[in-house]
Amino acid sequence: MQPLRGIGFKIASVIFFIAMQSLIKATSDHVPPGQAVFFRSFFAIPVIVFWLYLRHELHQGVGTANPLGHFWRALVGTLAMGLGFASLGFLPLPEVTALGYAAPLLVVVFAAMFLGEKVGVWRLGAVGLGLVGVLVVLSPRLSVGADASHAQALGATLALGGAVFTALAQIFVRKLVQSERTATIVFWFSFNASALSLVTLPFGWVIPTWTEAALLIGAGLLGGVGQILLTSSYRHADASVVAPFEYASMIFALVIGYFVFREVPTLTMLAGGALVVLAGILIIWREHKLGLERSKQRKAMTPNG
Repeated sequence: MQPLRGIGFKIASVIFFIAMQSLIKATSDHVPPGQAVFFRSFFAIPVIVFWLYLRHELHQGVGTANPLGHFWRALVGTLAMGLGFASLGFLPLPEVTALGYAAPLLVVVFAAMFLGEKVGVWRLGAVGLGLVGVLVVLSPRLSVGADASHAQALGATLALGGAVFTALAQIFVRKLVQSERTATIVFWFSFNASALSLVTLPFGWVIPTWTEAALLIGAGLLGGVGQILLTSSYRHADASVVAPFEYASMIFALVIGYFVFREVPTLTMLAGGALVVLAGILIIWREHKLGLERSKQRKAMTPNG
């Protein structure tokens, strides 16, 4: 294990994903989200294939014994991307980022519901704290008044829906990793998401300008590199070590939102986002502690322990 290298890969992946979202946002006034999902997924495939080739894992990455499992994972993941991309057209980048942090909280709930995982009072409390933070972020968008608009309310709903499907996608991934390689999961998600996004073709795809096409292709390439960096981070460090650095995305989202899109964050958004980040870190810390306890128990049960 090389923790510092793992952290470096994780932070790099966060930068690439935020840059990808920024390019999608820059085209959101004209390009529909389904079309953006296609570009994001399709142009990530060459990057992933080249990476697998360099690692001599191309055959293992393409071969799968569970095509149906990959389909369902891609379906919920594609919906998550589509909803998230759609929300970028209505809300500031930092706000979409903050609402996306609801996904790890919901994973805890869904893991208990669908995977039978035991969730104690500590993690439930952290989830509750995080959901309060989500409500704080949502409150200006869903309240009735001069400051709220139907478009912003729709954007908030789309972003939260994206977080729900992102959490469900992670549940599918947890099941897939029991039988499939990480490389296989990464490849088939991009392939299936490209195919699934074509379903939206009759619903308003447009001919992008040269600039928009370049931005969309760039988003796909950045997304592919981001996936590789994220996968590499977990090769060099434990998940509990690198996971908290996901929240560095808020810093980059605030900077890009302010300097590129002229988006000034509100105190309400910052306060709610801080609560969600705190809850996420508490859950990561608790998961790490439980992992250490389980490791000690396994060692104690071995003959030489």
